[in-house]
Amino acid sequence: MRAGGPGGPVPTGSVPLTREFFDRPGHEVAPDLLGRVLVHGPVSVRITEVEAYGVPGEDPASHTYRGRTPRNAVMFGPPGHLYVYFTYGMHFCANIVCLPEGVGSGVLLRAGEVVSGAEVARTRRTAGASRTVAARDLARGPARLAVALDFTREHDGLDVCPPGPAGAPAPAGRPGPAGVLGGDPPGAGAIRSGPRTGVSSARETPWRFWIDGDPTVSPYRSHVPRRR
Repeated sequence: MRAGGPGGPVPTGSVPLTREFFDRPGHEVAPDLLGRVLVHGPVSVRITEVEAYGVPGEDPASHTYRGRTPRNAVMFGPPGHLYVYFTYGMHFCANIVCLPEGVGSGVLLRAGEVVSGAEVARTRRTAGASRTVAARDLARGPARLAVALDFTREHDGLDVCPPGPAGAPAPAGRPGPAGVLGGDPPGAGAIRSGPRTGVSSARETPWRFWIDGDPTVSPYRSHVPRRR
């Protein structure tokens, strides 16, 4: 066990994280998520890079900045649920909701290491392509991570703190359970932070966190305005 902030002790190893773990500000939850293991069906990913987003009216880079909409409604729900959104007309990205219901904050899952189900993840990543994906690239980047874990629009609102084992079979026609296991968090000296990547607003806010030297961490990219 190790201290986990206001939520109390945080379990390590194969014990799932509780909802209380996520009932904190995103920028506190984010570094604590590093080294945890996100499980969905046959694939498990050790989280190596995350990005925190703040509450409405305070963080212009957050999807909740201007308040609740049909698209971001899950972000205003209880903590410990997935907020999955579609971006650039081609990619899904997954966040975990933080803070109590009604607030609107979360952590973007940016990258990770596939630690089980690698062949399943590789099949998902290479669907329709005749190429081999290196192990370090299976979940290196938020869109790749979502593909490796098979997160799509139907998983928006999925509870990652459910009763029962993560990865258990789902009832017919319903998304399978997901969960976040305690894993093996890095020491504080191995955690780095810096500006969030690719955002146009509040770009210097140092709420991107990653494990130093981990090969699955995605490269930093500053925002480049689109040409009209």
